[in-house]
Amino acid sequence: MSDGERKVEVVEKVAAFQGYFRIDRYRLRHTLFAGGFSGVMIRELFERGHAVGLLPYDPVNDAVVLIEQFRIGAYAAGWQPWMLEIVAGIIEEGESHADVARRETKEEAGLAVADLVPIHHYLVSPGGSTESCAIYCGRVDSTGAGGIHGLGAEHEDIRVLAMSADEAIAKLDSGQILNAAAVVALQWLALKRPELRRRWLSCGC
Repeated sequence: MSDGERKVEVVEKVAAFQGYFRIDRYRLRHTLFAGGFSGVMIRELFERGHAVGLLPYDPVNDAVVLIEQFRIGAYAAGWQPWMLEIVAGIIEEGESHADVARRETKEEAGLAVADLVPIHHYLVSPGGSTESCAIYCGRVDSTGAGGIHGLGAEHEDIRVLAMSADEAIAKLDSGQILNAAAVVALQWLALKRPELRRRWLSCGC
């Protein structure tokens, strides 16, 4: 079956829930690999918005800045709910990826971003959500990074942790990093760090 022959037919779409987030209920069918169409199925879809994540990296000190905060999803799943993560936030109307990356890095870590390098853009959980996450690495000065940050109005209680890149990658290898965006970002850094340091240290950006 070619891409042009693949089709989706939406029979009905309704908003099943509308709160801070939205859940839509679809009745649909789609073409099958063996030919013809599937039966009509019901799928509920979590509409959360789209996110941008940023791994703050200091090439001069070869240091990474991570954040730690409480996550209800981890708690409800029976996992340790205070998670090590990269900076991240939802894209608001009219914002670019760079806008979100810089805004969230300031709010969540108290740091300014000097330059951005794209890492990856992926669907977070396409079986049940439209949410995508665009991840970047941002050049920062980690000197003095730390403390508690976040917006009180959003009940954010965020601890900022600066550490060597080796320590951050070791935490990934030992299973202490459980957030998917942070896993992707640190795996990328483990592969690209020498190249990234050469680029940023040579250009002075």
